[in-house]
Amino acid sequence: MAVNAVSICSNALLQLGDNPINSLTDSNDRARLCANLYPQIRDRMLRAHPWNCAIKRVVLAPDATAPAFDWQAQFLLPSDWLKTLQVGDKYQPLSYVSEGRYILANADSLPLRYVFRNDVEGTWDSLLQDAMTLAMCVALAYPITESTTLRESFFQQLQAALKEARAVDGQDDPPDTFGDFPLLSSRF
Repeated sequence: MAVNAVSICSNALLQLGDNPINSLTDSNDRARLCANLYPQIRDRMLRAHPWNCAIKRVVLAPDATAPAFDWQAQFLLPSDWLKTLQVGDKYQPLSYVSEGRYILANADSLPLRYVFRNDVEGTWDSLLQDAMTLAMCVALAYPITESTTLRESFFQQLQAALKEARAVDGQDDPPDTFGDFPLLSSRF
C-alpha cells in the first residue's frame, strides 16, 4: 500500500483502537479531525529537522521592489518553504536577514537551500513515516479516546522514534570537516 496522508492517519486511528478512514474528505468526525490536524503536524515535523527527503536547492531572482534601506535586494521565499538551511554557496555564505516571506541580501541572485513542504509521503524515509504516524497518534489520542495517559504513552514513543529517525537520517550525509583552513595547516 502506498504511504500517504490518509494511510498515516488511518494507521494512527487503528493504533488508537478506532476505525480507519478512506479519505480526508469522508463525512465523519475522524476524517475531519485528521484533515484539520494533519497539515500543521506534517509541517512541524518537517521543519523540526533537515530531513534529506525534504531538502531543495533553488536560485532566487530578486523581487521587483527593493528594500527601503540597508539591503540591495529582497527575494521572495518559495511557496513550499518551511525553513532556511543555507543562503549562498557552502564555502561563501551570504549575509542576509529574513523579514516576513522575504530574504534581504546584497546580491543579484540568491542561492537557497531549504526544507520544503514535502507532501508526497511516499518519498519520505520509512522512519519519518513511522514518526509521523506516532505524531498523529499523539494529536488524536485525547479527541478519540479522551485518555491523557494514552496520549502520554504515544508522546514517549514519538520521542524515541524521532531520536532514531534523526540519527539514521543524519548518517546518510558525510561528516562535516574543518576543510582547507590556513590556520590548521600552519600548525602542522
